[in-house]
Amino acid sequence: MKPSISEDIRTKLPLLPHKPGVYQYFDKDDKIIYVGKAKNLKKRVSSYFQKDRYENNKLRVLVSKIWRMEYIVVETESDALLLENNLIKKYQPRYNVLLKDDKSFPWICINNEPFPRVFSTRNLIKDGSTYFGPYTSAHMVKVLLELIRQLYPLRTCNLSLTEDNIEAGRFKPCLEYHIGNCKAPCIGNQTQNEYNNSIENIRKILKGNIQEVIVYLKELMQEYADNYSFEEAQAVKEKIDLLEKYKSKSTVVSPGLKDVDVFSIDAEEKNAFVNFIKVVDGRIVQAHTVDIRRKLSESTVELLENAVLELRQRMNSHAPEVIVPMDLDYGLKGVQVTVPQRGDKRKLLELSQRNVKYFKLERNKKKAEKQQKQSSKRLMDTMKKDLNLAQAPVHIECFDNSNIQGSHPVAACVVFRNGKPSRKEYRHYHVKTVEGPDDFASMEEIVYRRYKRLLEEKQALPQLIVIDGGKGQLGAAVNALNELGIHGKITIIGIAKRLEEIFFPGDPIPIYLDKKSESLKVIQHIRNEAHRFGITFHRDIRSKKMIENELEKIPGIGPKTIDVLLEKYKSPKVVMQQTEQQLIDDVGLSKAQLLIRYFNTLTGK
Repeated sequence: MKPSISEDIRTKLPLLPHKPGVYQYFDKDDKIIYVGKAKNLKKRVSSYFQKDRYENNKLRVLVSKIWRMEYIVVETESDALLLENNLIKKYQPRYNVLLKDDKSFPWICINNEPFPRVFSTRNLIKDGSTYFGPYTSAHMVKVLLELIRQLYPLRTCNLSLTEDNIEAGRFKPCLEYHIGNCKAPCIGNQTQNEYNNSIENIRKILKGNIQEVIVYLKELMQEYADNYSFEEAQAVKEKIDLLEKYKSKSTVVSPGLKDVDVFSIDAEEKNAFVNFIKVVDGRIVQAHTVDIRRKLSESTVELLENAVLELRQRMNSHAPEVIVPMDLDYGLKGVQVTVPQRGDKRKLLELSQRNVKYFKLERNKKKAEKQQKQSSKRLMDTMKKDLNLAQAPVHIECFDNSNIQGSHPVAACVVFRNGKPSRKEYRHYHVKTVEGPDDFASMEEIVYRRYKRLLEEKQALPQLIVIDGGKGQLGAAVNALNELGIHGKITIIGIAKRLEEIFFPGDPIPIYLDKKSESLKVIQHIRNEAHRFGITFHRDIRSKKMIENELEKIPGIGPKTIDVLLEKYKSPKVVMQQTEQQLIDDVGLSKAQLLIRYFNTLTGK
């Protein structure tokens, strides 16, 4: 269905010029809902109101809300790109792409005053001060400020150090002077010229021109040495060492590359990720990745263009060259745009592409974890409601007995957290006090032992206990909880296998959860896990006993030798596969010969 077009749009469409410009769409409340740029205003704006464009649902919604339009004609495509970006930032229209990044990045400020201070800030004030950044890492700001502090003692006070105030002797040196962190310009111990030389070197360091500062310091060091001022020369050498050490930690991409900005993009259906790397003198000095949400049907090129302009402004970058993975429709005024195919620039682009890929994987992983957490909370709330629990069953434990005709009775306890198995907390039990096949007594013993230990170790009790069995097993488990005095503190239920009936203590009538219920699926899952875990343990025990019985048949092989073999090889099959020399090493020559002779008899050798 084609949305209706307002009278304002019908009137203006034929009058649009074939010139670069920016157009703005307004709704009935006269609020800007979209800002766009165009190489050709006539073609671009007219395309919104063509029938074939309405196949896009998002675009159809936008067009249906357009009530009037304004446009601004500019000289060049670059001007259109810049104006569009500024208007989007000013009005933040609903249907425009916005970079999802609301952080306030730190800057390093050299303030505008006599004997300037150098400090970090997140607020930019237009008072003539110089700001470097923004830095995407607060740690990097801390490292740089610490380096500056070690290289150049600067004042940190906010005194008004005018020439008149200093000459009038209005100040006294503070503790920073006495501990060597400041040279006390407040009392005239340091001249304005000397202080400004330090500030100029700091500016170069913050711009990334570290090598230029090192060259200057080396010349100064040589000058001191030529004048036999060896202490001063040593102090300068220590500064050079600090800068060299800091420089060595910078990522070198290519000495041949000077100042470039690198951008790469990984676009998906609903959003895109853009990575930015800033290179100064062949070294990476900044790296940042942002998430962009698609509002309409913007192409990958359009998303990248917006991101390049926005990030360069946000990161205060004036690099004369931009490296990108594709040609941009709109160029940047005075900036060379390069799409490298080989060489160092191509490697740098590939580095950016790897960074954006890793960022995307990390973001998607966090998103999945968040969704899983939300899903787990919803599941816990559902179980709490379905089972009428006082608390959400974040921690569930389930018990199952396992024996065959009373032989080797064992039990299993499995633990679920947030509806998922916590296998490291699974526990096996040998039934110790029950003779013969008595499931009820075995259940009572195991439940008692489990929670007696948790109470002794002051560990957290579960919110829900599930017993694999009907009324009898449930009653036995309740007896154990009563003996420990914790029956009322934990909800306990039994689940019978035949009809998946769920029993509560003292209630002869079971409840039946919907077969498709998530709560029932979790209970079935933990019951099946307990059964599987118990059966596996019981099978292992029986196998071990059979091994022991088999080995006990060998004349001359005693319990100690059997224990040594089982401890190392676990099964008779593995023992039989060992060479004679290996068995000699394990149990000695005589016993190894007895074993080999017996195994040969079994295999018919």
